[in-house]
Amino acid sequence: MQSKLPSHAEYVVIGGGIIGLSIAYHLTRLGHRDVLLLERDQLTCGTTWHAAGLVTQLRASENMAKLAQYTAGLFRELEELTGQHTGFRQCGSITVAATPERLEELKRGASMGRSFGLDVEIIDAAEARRRVPLLEVTDVLGAAWIPSDGKTNPVDTARAFAAGARQGGAKILERTPVMRVLVEKGKISGVQTAEGVVRADKVVICAGMWSRALAAELNWTVPLHAAEHFYVVTESMAGLSPDTPTVRDLDACFYAKEDAGKLLVGFFEPKGKPWGMEGIPREFSFDSLPDDFEHIEPHLADAMRRMPALENVGLQLSFNGPESFTPDNRFLLGPAPDISGLYVASGFNSCGIESSGGAGKVMAEWMSTGVPASDYWEMDVRRAMPFQRNRRYLRDRTGEAVGLLYALHWPHKSPETARKVRVSPLHDRLAAAGAKFGEAAGWERAQWFGAPESPANARATFARDDWFKASGAEHEATRSAVTLFDQTSFAHLLVQGRDALALLQRLSTNDVNVPVGRIVYTPWLNERGGMESDVTIARTGDEEFLVVTAAVQRIRDLAWLRTHAKGAGHVFVADVSSGYTCLSVMGPRSRELLMRVSPADFSDGAFPFATAREVEIGYGMALAFRMTFVGELGWELHVPTEQALGVYDGLIAAGGDLDLRHAGYVALNTLRLEAGYRDWGADVSDEDSPLEAGLGFTVAWNKAENFIGRAVLESQRGQVPRRRLVQLAAPRAAPLMFGTEPVWRNGSLVGYLRSAGFGHTLGCGVGMGYLRSEHGVTAEWLAKGSFEIEIAGERHAAIASLRAFYDSNRTRVKGECRKIDDLVAQELLTARAEG
Repeated sequence: MQSKLPSHAEYVVIGGGIIGLSIAYHLTRLGHRDVLLLERDQLTCGTTWHAAGLVTQLRASENMAKLAQYTAGLFRELEELTGQHTGFRQCGSITVAATPERLEELKRGASMGRSFGLDVEIIDAAEARRRVPLLEVTDVLGAAWIPSDGKTNPVDTARAFAAGARQGGAKILERTPVMRVLVEKGKISGVQTAEGVVRADKVVICAGMWSRALAAELNWTVPLHAAEHFYVVTESMAGLSPDTPTVRDLDACFYAKEDAGKLLVGFFEPKGKPWGMEGIPREFSFDSLPDDFEHIEPHLADAMRRMPALENVGLQLSFNGPESFTPDNRFLLGPAPDISGLYVASGFNSCGIESSGGAGKVMAEWMSTGVPASDYWEMDVRRAMPFQRNRRYLRDRTGEAVGLLYALHWPHKSPETARKVRVSPLHDRLAAAGAKFGEAAGWERAQWFGAPESPANARATFARDDWFKASGAEHEATRSAVTLFDQTSFAHLLVQGRDALALLQRLSTNDVNVPVGRIVYTPWLNERGGMESDVTIARTGDEEFLVVTAAVQRIRDLAWLRTHAKGAGHVFVADVSSGYTCLSVMGPRSRELLMRVSPADFSDGAFPFATAREVEIGYGMALAFRMTFVGELGWELHVPTEQALGVYDGLIAAGGDLDLRHAGYVALNTLRLEAGYRDWGADVSDEDSPLEAGLGFTVAWNKAENFIGRAVLESQRGQVPRRRLVQLAAPRAAPLMFGTEPVWRNGSLVGYLRSAGFGHTLGCGVGMGYLRSEHGVTAEWLAKGSFEIEIAGERHAAIASLRAFYDSNRTRVKGECRKIDDLVAQELLTARAEG
């Protein structure tokens, strides 16, 4: 065996499940021949061998959908490409809805699917039964039909990837467990096996439920946890066609598919059973877990009601096997933040088979070029926070994560388990004031405020419910008076040293060489001109800068800084986030409130926009930024954490007669949408350039220093973009918009909304999305078009503009009183009157 183990490989893939095999296959398709895959026992022996093999394509984002669509397309031809039978059959899928809420979710999902180029049809109960005669549909209100979905044999499909990888020159070694991943000076150096060391240029961990522990040895957070997954297989059923569509009843928590003349029925129960907290045995191979029929019996009973034929057939098999789940039900793909050359592809939440082709292609391209081919931020492992490798946290969250796959995805919904991991010093004060908390990057953040005695996790719906009314009042108060936002979840990164300016100039499109006390908003680009992040940088000293970024971008942006700081001279980067609490005081009366609690001069002359000043406030000190994300006069107060309660109490005490009220993140979102402020991860990402995003004002073309991505921007400069972020409003639409809604121009699909909400000042739904035109997206093109936004299958007339609908000249930010932009005010008011 020793002679079979090479001393070096360009690429090492750890794990011989379908994901690792797909990556090896796709690496060879890119022309790489020095690829080594190491499997601890036998191929597919962990989770792949017992997967159900459903192939579905509807996903929550465009790029996730593309992964699934690519997989389904590849499965159609994989047997021909490799000579290995896969068992893939494109039989279609049906998801039934027996409640109005579920039907609306399906309709919204169908609209979203059309945005992503997927053929999704909403059918009635009779058509669902015609396609699947086994269904009982007396209570069914409708169903989603996707003809291109299907099923495959997981083991045979994995073998096809293995055959194709070997044909491309990859070496696959079974019974060769990786004991450790080796790192030297922040760079991957190889892997340690029981039979020796393999030096490697790049390594990817595809070890499924073993991945967390393997990464944790390197202090890297790859948050996933195994859970028991149950399914049953019936005895043979006469007349059951292999072309029977797969079935899902999400409210009944089950799926079903034809399997060699039998019916396989699986469950995603609301309260799952985490497994393996003390570690997964290395020798666990082709093993199952003890049966627990009592646990699944209620869901099997629901399946029998939906498919009565199950009552008259015996069960040949009741199976229980472990699968990996992540805290947010999203994949873990991409590079280690601080270890060059190390990657992961794990945590597929029972969607590994149907995502294997796309995930393999993405990771092969990412490893080959060093950058992802598209925006995969929501799956990027760098979203994970260090605390998320805590095993108790993962166990408790996984019990809920299993059921969340099939739960209704209400707007603003957050998990209920493993909460209060990261809390602001003001948490108890906010709770007493009626805060209804959601979770972001582990932070408890106020989404909106209601009656203190109302349930903390009151159900949000797609309708204008309590959350809508409460956040609407906060929105209006921000426009008319003054509100207080707790934004402690901001990440604060300190960059110091005599070469700090040079580093930030290299990373930033904007000019950071400003006087001490000035603030710069700037994108950070990758080499292809996409926005890796957008940050606020305050120059706090001659050789000191404070970078403020969003909570979810903390690890990503910190890694970006540290990576580029290597070899950049005398520069030091530190994460000082825990040292600050951020209170944002926003609204036309914000200046008046601050002058009551601070002797500082907050006038325009002394404290202009984009200025940072240390001010006395209450009994403490704060670094005050005159900035806004809501389109109103306002200040962010970055307060030392230990002084936060005193500053907060002082503001509350001073604001009573100013109509001061608390506000949460739902209002923050609707306010910024009206004002046209971009949100990284939603409206802008690492495949969007500032020019496409309407952020050309952030590019300092004349600064002497070069910046990453400049060459690409120079090639776009002066060109009419064929793809452009556009503001859209739907004045007559009653249904609410939440993002991903398709946008039509003159009857043709031209894009979809990246983000959306209800503009309470405008009185209608408002959003932003990239629209496409071969002739260029210009104001003239928008003016000549007739636009519609599709919401839950219905199209509604829309207005499109390159300028923000609310105060596009930013007069409110300057303390003036202009509101809705003149260009669109009359159209909106007319439409509202006619409606």
